[in-house]
Amino acid sequence: MTALHADMKRTKTSYVFSSESVSEGHPDKVCDQISDAVLDAYLAKDPDSRVACETLATTDRVVIAGETTSKAHPQIEPIVREVIRKIGYTNLNTGFDDGCMIENHLHKQTKELANNSKQVNAGDQGLMFGYACNQTKQLMPIPIVMAHKLLQELTRLRKNGMIPNILPDSKSQVSFQFTNRLPVALKSLIISTNHVGMNDAKFEDMKHSIEELVVKPVVAQIESESIHEFNTSECEIKINPASKWVAGGPAADTGLTGRKIIVDTYGGWAQHGGGAFSGKDATKVDRSAAYMARHIAKSVVGSGLASECLIQFGFIIGEKYPVSLMIDTFSSSKIPDAEIEKIVKSSFDLTVKGIIDYLELRKPIYLPTAAYGHFGRDDIEFSWEKIKKLV
Repeated sequence: MTALHADMKRTKTSYVFSSESVSEGHPDKVCDQISDAVLDAYLAKDPDSRVACETLATTDRVVIAGETTSKAHPQIEPIVREVIRKIGYTNLNTGFDDGCMIENHLHKQTKELANNSKQVNAGDQGLMFGYACNQTKQLMPIPIVMAHKLLQELTRLRKNGMIPNILPDSKSQVSFQFTNRLPVALKSLIISTNHVGMNDAKFEDMKHSIEELVVKPVVAQIESESIHEFNTSECEIKINPASKWVAGGPAADTGLTGRKIIVDTYGGWAQHGGGAFSGKDATKVDRSAAYMARHIAKSVVGSGLASECLIQFGFIIGEKYPVSLMIDTFSSSKIPDAEIEKIVKSSFDLTVKGIIDYLELRKPIYLPTAAYGHFGRDDIEFSWEKIKKLV
């Protein structure tokens, strides 16, 4: 999101804002999960592993590439097949399944990067953002929370057979009207899902089941849990608005690691830094510093210092401290932002090693992050989602 867009949201009193999510069967998310499963396999045997794993998935083929420094030597092929199998790409006759060809091109990390990682300094230059707000109990923007939950529930019902004939690749999009930066009305909700070939009657049955078993319960749940009341009476619900969707998944649309960074974070409501997360160990500050920034922002809001908070870090390669720290509470804080910055600097070790140790980022915890968002999760308690009381 550009700075101009951020300024627009601060000054406009009423607008409609949309966020999207994609399911674990989306081609890019298949790749994110494979990359993080590979990372976890290295960390499980050697917590000091340095991993940068990229994945490409296409018709009947997965290609793994990247560099590592590790004492571990995991078998990559069974890891990849297990991820694909758990997603649900098994004997579906879609052109992509757990029997696909696998190419492994992982190689050793360069000496320069390996030496820098041993010193636990920033593995690259970059900027990272973290954000929290009081729109939801998760302290996340409500459009992305709803978009994720719709697809999590759709996936759950697909896997237990309650909605037959749907396939793993799905998308959602949610639009809310905001007034003075608070949600006041749910305006539109879209779910599109890949499915097997079917006649018109079965297609309509599928759409009806999704609306009744997924959309209505999820909207009702979020409405009941919401900190702020919002109207749902005029919401436009669309299921597969482009009609039938039979060709999907990696066979129809090549996937790559790191192409869904806005889905991974705040749905476009808050800024995202320059790098993706999946497949990277915590010495890559693209990941670890973004997690720390979310933790700090959530702690600021959770401690009652502000109703929303944006954190930015700037790091440069080879340095252990951030070269910049910016805090913006969008005029919602009880004390000046400069005072919050002082509290943050005195409350947290912001060195690369300090972040890794504090958030316990050397553990094999990353595969669950690779679908349905890295932040605001109800199903898993990640260390960066905890709140540290700052007052």
